[in-house]
Amino acid sequence: MNIAQILFFVSLLLPLHSSTTTEQQNSNAGGDGDTIIFTTLGRSRYEFDIFTLSTAQPPSVSGELRITDGASVNFNGYFPSPSPALISLLPDETLFQLEDSSPLHLIYVTERNGTSSVYYDLIYGVDSDSINKRRSMLEAPSRVQVPLLSGFDQPSGMTVNSFKDKPSLSGDFLVYVSTHENSGKPRTSWTAVYSTELRTGLTRRLTPRDIADFSPAVSPSGNFTAVASYGERGWTGEVEELSTDIYVFLTRDGTHRVKVVEHGGWPCWVDDSTLYFHRRSEEDGWISVYRAVLPENGPLTTESVTIRRVTPPGVHAFTPATSPNNHKFIAVATRRPGSDYRHVELFDLKRNEFIELTRLVAPESHHLNPFLSPDSTRVGYHSCRGEANGRRSPLLFLENIQSTTKDLSLFRIDGSFPSFSPGGDRIAYVRMPGVFVVKPDGSGRREVYNGMAFSTAWDPVRPGIVYSSSGPTFATERTSVDIISIDVDAADKSSSVRRLTTNGKNNAFPWPSPDGKLIVFRSGRTGHKNLYIMDAEKGERGGLWRLTEGAWTDTMCNWSPDGEWIAFASDRENPGSGSFELFLIHPNGTGLKKLIQSGTGGRTNHPVFSPDSKSLVFTSDYAGISAEPISNPHHFQPYGDIFTVKLDGSNLRRLTHNSYEDGTPAWSPRFIHPDDVVLHRRNVSSCSFDDCHWLSKYPTLKGRKISC
Repeated sequence: MNIAQILFFVSLLLPLHSSTTTEQQNSNAGGDGDTIIFTTLGRSRYEFDIFTLSTAQPPSVSGELRITDGASVNFNGYFPSPSPALISLLPDETLFQLEDSSPLHLIYVTERNGTSSVYYDLIYGVDSDSINKRRSMLEAPSRVQVPLLSGFDQPSGMTVNSFKDKPSLSGDFLVYVSTHENSGKPRTSWTAVYSTELRTGLTRRLTPRDIADFSPAVSPSGNFTAVASYGERGWTGEVEELSTDIYVFLTRDGTHRVKVVEHGGWPCWVDDSTLYFHRRSEEDGWISVYRAVLPENGPLTTESVTIRRVTPPGVHAFTPATSPNNHKFIAVATRRPGSDYRHVELFDLKRNEFIELTRLVAPESHHLNPFLSPDSTRVGYHSCRGEANGRRSPLLFLENIQSTTKDLSLFRIDGSFPSFSPGGDRIAYVRMPGVFVVKPDGSGRREVYNGMAFSTAWDPVRPGIVYSSSGPTFATERTSVDIISIDVDAADKSSSVRRLTTNGKNNAFPWPSPDGKLIVFRSGRTGHKNLYIMDAEKGERGGLWRLTEGAWTDTMCNWSPDGEWIAFASDRENPGSGSFELFLIHPNGTGLKKLIQSGTGGRTNHPVFSPDSKSLVFTSDYAGISAEPISNPHHFQPYGDIFTVKLDGSNLRRLTHNSYEDGTPAWSPRFIHPDDVVLHRRNVSSCSFDDCHWLSKYPTLKGRKISC
């Protein structure tokens, strides 16, 4: 068959596709709206709570206290010196009576009810006498919880949810990170530092426009704020330890902004002229903590600041924490050779030695981002609670994420590459290995294929048929990967799987035409990954037609429900660079056009059409990164939010705001009520996530390479 015949053959199918899809949409539409689900690597296993240990007593299991609620995902805490404005927010100020000698004040980031917020907790029963009186450390102290921030209203009248991070207090003002303002530029972070007056809610942006700031820290006097920032350079795609600089500005209004340190992250103050921060040493490659002393008189520049390395090589030390005027010790997170776990330690500034803490309490748990109380008597950090509170948190199959529109529900799924059945009554997804099918309410979960596979797509005509890619992910063109069809309702599992491609040359990402006759997929059979179309029932034996051709990668294809378009991701404008843009092409090979690009070197991947074929949902680094990657557990790429866009490139909308890796979205014509869905069967361990993989790559020490 020549190319003209191929184009004519495929073009004949377009009217049939449109007719079939219209009928299907009419029969499936719930009338209440749509649903988008997506994946976040490892997020369902976090179960973070904030814990505290005494810095004056030897660490022990009985001495560790959980100080957040044991139900939400709580992290990045801060022990404030309570101000009258903070106390005034309590529901009843009479609660601030000394039930014990010293109630604990805590400000922290929390993910609950489908959004990110900053909370203030007043916690009783933290003093040593109260701890000893409790029957066990599994009993939580009494607490009062007050939300400090809510969503931000935009001129359009919509409320925008956003990522919040690294809160601290400066008198009557809360200083923190938020991502609620669009940077207006592709592949540019939305992360900025804001100050909100607690009594009035009046909010001021402290970060200049067109700049992104991370990890703010307020000086003991409250006069100055330090941040990690790329300044005008902007983020260039780094995914490990960042090459940010340290800037200082006035907390009251963000003015008098000055760069004080070249290459540094996660700043913290001891006094108004002394900063600690982390960076990777250019001499030996170890991530270490450094001290910067700012001049008390004269101009403030990078040349006038004195910098000294504090922690020695041989151990990665990062995310330092200080307390006001404490020149005796700091707290740090560490990764030591021979250990897979991140721990919190003190570093004695007089003796220049580490003092272990959390490894002696929970050696096989990760402990992140320490912070010290104002009087230096307590160190806080967040860690996965697991069963430490006497009960396991329910594993959510679908976690509701607040959406800004009433006709769209948004969920994070515990799985990858989800797709909805034509009727919306079942979801297929992969666990790598394994393909699973489950009902939207979390019931009826079954494994239908036990091999390594990625991507899922339901046949729109043949009930119970799911297509997938059998083989390893992120593989070369010659790697053995084939398209398979799975009959998920077959009584005999031995005959439920059929292989549709036969040459094994990285055939992946199948998606059927809306009439079920054809499948578009990517293949590396010519040495380059391009798009092909084959017969849906007989596979490539029933006919194979090449859709795109070139020395680049076209991949992650999706066929529109009306049959008019195929969307895909491609690096064709810069082959081999890792930069992918979204393209559209008609099934007959005409009409190729680029839809969206995430700046120079950016990524836009995994496009999926809306049920009405007018929009796409996809994942992208269009909004850059939202936090220093070292402050989180492992993510292969610590960026990537879920966006939607119209097919003409208009109405680009960011749906998710976090510092994780969101990907592989799916769009259903059925509206799932925005409530969390608990997985009915839980046979996985909580807290089963990794620390940053790149922290396991240790530099050479005394002539030998150290690696875990």
